[in-house]
Amino acid sequence: MTDQHAPTVVILAAGEGKRMKSATPKVLHELCGRTMLGHVVAAAHELAPRRLAVVVGKGRDQVAPHVEAIAPEARIVVQDPQNGTGEATRLALEALTADGAELRGTVLVLLGDGAMVTGDTLRHLIAEHEKAGNAVTDLTAVVPDPTGLGRILREPDGTPAGRLLGIVEQKDCTPEQAAIHEVNSGIFAFDAETLRAALGRLTTDNAQGEELLTDVLAIAVGDGLPVGAVVAADHRDLLAANDRAQLADLRRLMNQRITRRWMVEGVTIVDPATTWIDVDVVLEPDATVRPNTQLEGTTRIAAGADVGPNCTLRDTVVGAGARVTNATTDGAEIGPQASVGPYTYLRPGTKLGRKAKAGGFVEMKKSTIGAGSKVPHLAYIGDATIGEGCNVGAGVITANYDGENKFPTRIGDHAFIGTNTTLIAPADIADGAYVAAGSAISLPVGPGELAVARGRQRNIAGYVARKRPGSAAAQAAERAIERSGQSGSDAGPAAETDPTGSEPDGRGDAV
Repeated sequence: MTDQHAPTVVILAAGEGKRMKSATPKVLHELCGRTMLGHVVAAAHELAPRRLAVVVGKGRDQVAPHVEAIAPEARIVVQDPQNGTGEATRLALEALTADGAELRGTVLVLLGDGAMVTGDTLRHLIAEHEKAGNAVTDLTAVVPDPTGLGRILREPDGTPAGRLLGIVEQKDCTPEQAAIHEVNSGIFAFDAETLRAALGRLTTDNAQGEELLTDVLAIAVGDGLPVGAVVAADHRDLLAANDRAQLADLRRLMNQRITRRWMVEGVTIVDPATTWIDVDVVLEPDATVRPNTQLEGTTRIAAGADVGPNCTLRDTVVGAGARVTNATTDGAEIGPQASVGPYTYLRPGTKLGRKAKAGGFVEMKKSTIGAGSKVPHLAYIGDATIGEGCNVGAGVITANYDGENKFPTRIGDHAFIGTNTTLIAPADIADGAYVAAGSAISLPVGPGELAVARGRQRNIAGYVARKRPGSAAAQAAERAIERSGQSGSDAGPAAETDPTGSEPDGRGDAV
């Protein structure tokens, strides 16, 4: 749309939305990764508007900062108290021209909760409005159930082909009018001069006691000005939500729209009904998304990657050919051909290199895992840098927190960390080093060194018979000793002398 035809856009977002029964203003409720108002702003941005105003009222302490974040160029206009859509539009136009700016061309008025409207639908409305030279053009829809909605009156026979005469609200409908299925969306394209003049003539002489934007249409009809209507190709583009149930319906419809778009673009979505994708997610052709998967925020899935089932990925990058299954990731980068899962948690700042692996029951945080390195299972890796070609055994943890501060761990290329090892940060394991299973490492390990940091095993003969006489364990031990033909003192490896002269009592053993 050229600057010559760029519209001025006004978004009405001052309502309270009582039926949501929420401390959150209605227009800030989310679907598919954006607030309802955010979806409307995004559609307006597709038009490259000349100027944009958002009218706020109830909950403006929350709505206004949100508008500043998503549309910093927008003029925020306060309507307090709320005295109708006509007054809100008039306040917006006054604010947009307060600096002497000229108001001309088309003014498009949108609803802050009209999350389903698309840029294509709005472009079509403006094009038809300007082509016809209308003073007012109403965006309408033919719906299966018009209950509660304003009916569109046309002549001579009331069909969408007839000239627009006006809008009648549900409570004012005659039986014949109630049978009409073409309804008002609340979205209008106006000639700027006509709109400003008509807004000055609005009264509160109506059932609502408010200045109503729909009365501008009636004024234009009464003045003999050209008034038209454009019927949306898909009535679902004009749906809004007044309560949580309707919001869930919109969320489902929008998700269907999103998943269908990606499937048409060459993405395999095995079960669209159980796959939820936010609007800012990007998927490349030949990516596969399996059932019960949620892709949120700015997640990007590269070609050939396979994600799911049972995954939640937020703000995550998945490289080409990577595999992610039964995992939760947040702010992670998963390299090409890397493997994640099952039952894996990648927290913000985690980066997996090419062909790296974060296996079952692994948690990682703010760590970089080099190409080809593997953390196959049952490990916690936090604030760590792991080089290429490493193997980190089961049960390994980086003890990165002392209760007040976080400390780093560095593991060089082609190092091997044995199972059930604790790396007490700051820890430094050099290239090619080995760490024996069960070690607690608190000192640096040099290149090619083997680090062993664990207590020596002691077997204390006769312990169970003395400490647990008559127990099932004692009886089983006695039978085994008898079968072996040994005495209790001779059974098993030679006992090591306890230098303290005492025996442990078993308290604190794992149960």
